[in-house]
Amino acid sequence: MCPVSVRGNPKLHEVDVQAIDAARLEPLIGAERMARFEQTAEVARETLAGNSVLNVNSTGAGGGVAEMLQTLLSYARGAGIDTRWLVIEGDPKFFAITKRIHNGLYGSPGDGGDLGPAERRHYERVLRENAHELRAVMRPGDVVVVHDPQPAGLVAAAKHAGAKVVWRCHVGLDHPNEWSDRSWEFLRPYLAESDAVIASRRTFGPPWVDPARVHVIKPSIDPFSAKNEPISLRNARLTLSYVGLVDGSTETAPAVSFTRRDGSPGRINRRVDVVQTGPPPHVDTPLVVQISRWDHMKDMAGVMSGFVEHVDPSLGAHLLLCGPAVTGVADDPEAAEVLDDCMGRWRDLPHAARSRVHLACIPMADPDENASIVNAIQRHASVVVQKSLAEGFGLTVAEAMWKRRPVVASAVGGIVDQIEDGVHGLLVDDPTDLAAFGAAVESLLRDRDAAARLAENAHLRVVDEFLGDRHLEQYALLFEQLGPTTA
Repeated sequence: MCPVSVRGNPKLHEVDVQAIDAARLEPLIGAERMARFEQTAEVARETLAGNSVLNVNSTGAGGGVAEMLQTLLSYARGAGIDTRWLVIEGDPKFFAITKRIHNGLYGSPGDGGDLGPAERRHYERVLRENAHELRAVMRPGDVVVVHDPQPAGLVAAAKHAGAKVVWRCHVGLDHPNEWSDRSWEFLRPYLAESDAVIASRRTFGPPWVDPARVHVIKPSIDPFSAKNEPISLRNARLTLSYVGLVDGSTETAPAVSFTRRDGSPGRINRRVDVVQTGPPPHVDTPLVVQISRWDHMKDMAGVMSGFVEHVDPSLGAHLLLCGPAVTGVADDPEAAEVLDDCMGRWRDLPHAARSRVHLACIPMADPDENASIVNAIQRHASVVVQKSLAEGFGLTVAEAMWKRRPVVASAVGGIVDQIEDGVHGLLVDDPTDLAAFGAAVESLLRDRDAAARLAENAHLRVVDEFLGDRHLEQYALLFEQLGPTTA
């Protein structure tokens, strides 16, 4: 979905969400936990009293927020809760401004641009147009959940129209700095009327908000989605061979099938765009994989340097850096710049090192197809890494843990809420310490038994903490605390 100019009178775009019965989680979570979920869902239906829950964000595909919403809202609908997903529209300047705010909340100056009166006027102009559309589709008494900085300026409009309004922040910084302070000050007037704030960590809440209004809810994954559903090692390899990421499969087959979010079958039809020297790695080559947006905070270039400089080449491992096709994520104007930077650094590597590093852009035209390709990559990986400089939560970590893949990640943000170092994976205290990162990766490549133990512990951790029933229960309890929604 491409951004459009506000001169064209933007309209909110609604993302289709299928109802999914959460009962399919019962074999994983057990009868007692399932019964508790059903009781909580009943209370939520009574609290909402026939009103809807409208979720508003800035993109329907690409990145963890869109993935989380698809899962969360599908199970909510399956539990009898009327919930909708609306996506704002804006022009390139709007998304450049909101990316600046986003980077600031992570403690980074981003592109170094201003967040002054001119930027505020443009931000408000775009959201005024979206606010007209929001008021047209909501009713007094609805609950509106506004996600992240991009649509934050809609909080007051929804509140004045009679909604209960929650602002959900998926990003943040454990130790504030001048850049995070600047972004918070930009957002402050737009959040004043919110009834509650949700953050992934306590430290991620706005510093000037009453702590009683801040609720901590950690994201979750859907184990049955196209990204996480079980697939055999054979089919994972066939998928990667078909899309052009590995070579040497002993079988040739048409595209592998997967399950779409509505339960219907799909088939992978598109190839992945890959930057590499020569053929892709052999199917038996150990793969170290990072899958992320092309975002400065994900430090793809740092992963490349750490792997090339500090992982012993004699181990035979290759590095695969994967991100979405840069035209497929409307709200991230820096993606092409980050990808270009990675490609430039890749071209500067010595030939021997360059041949062990592969950059891949996964097509976004079909989100379920994209998710299925990611599923195959993660399941085939020998080690999954997430060397973020800052992180809100890091769904790719939970996804890899669910798939029993050993993980090396930075000890930042929500990642430390997922992994206990040495128990569920390995954490690197300083994400800029490339030697420590390389040593951690190399240790898992050398000691496969230790890697397998960490991976099994990681899987159990996800079952206990990061499946959708727990996530929805926390939302339902928050709605109950907000009180009846009848206008």
